[in-house]
Amino acid sequence: MFKKLAKIKYLPNNFEVIQDGDYVLCAVSGKKISLKDLTYWNVELQEAYFSYVEASVKKEKI
Repeated sequence: MFKKLAKIKYLPNNFEVIQDGDYVLCAVSGKKISLKDLTYWNVELQEAYFSYVEASVKKEKI
């Protein structure tokens, strides 16, 4: 299912694929996130999050 890590530029309402791939890694948990399932990210930090739980954990640490 997960074959190649993608390089992404996170934008306010979307993201741009810089280098082809089919997944990114969660900045908090390290879990693989399929690009089709990617919903949570931080534009300023340029990080992806697996779910709202990881995004909340990161927000609390900032």
